[in-house]
Amino acid sequence: MYAIVRSGGKQLKVTPGDIVRIEKPSEKIAKGQKLSLSDIVFAGEPGKTPKESKGLKVQATVLSEVRTRKVLVFKKKRRKQYRRTKGHRQSMVEIRIDAIE
Repeated sequence: MYAIVRSGGKQLKVTPGDIVRIEKPSEKIAKGQKLSLSDIVFAGEPGKTPKESKGLKVQATVLSEVRTRKVLVFKKKRRKQYRRTKGHRQSMVEIRIDAIE
């Protein structure tokens, strides 16, 4: 069974046993903590038409907190002596999908 889960403005296709990265939630997260993802768009079996799923939840376990690679934002206006460089690293949580129930 697989599910399409919405998390952090993105949609992920997950199956039990997958290891995925999602954006870090606002509440505190600890390694080994159990998460329940309830914003499921679709769920179904491979090869069959997916069905809209109400009441399904995806159970997951937190493996670690990671940060993505740095994204540089560079602004420049030519001939005006204006240059700005900023960087951003997004905090992510690596989770293992345990069950879809």
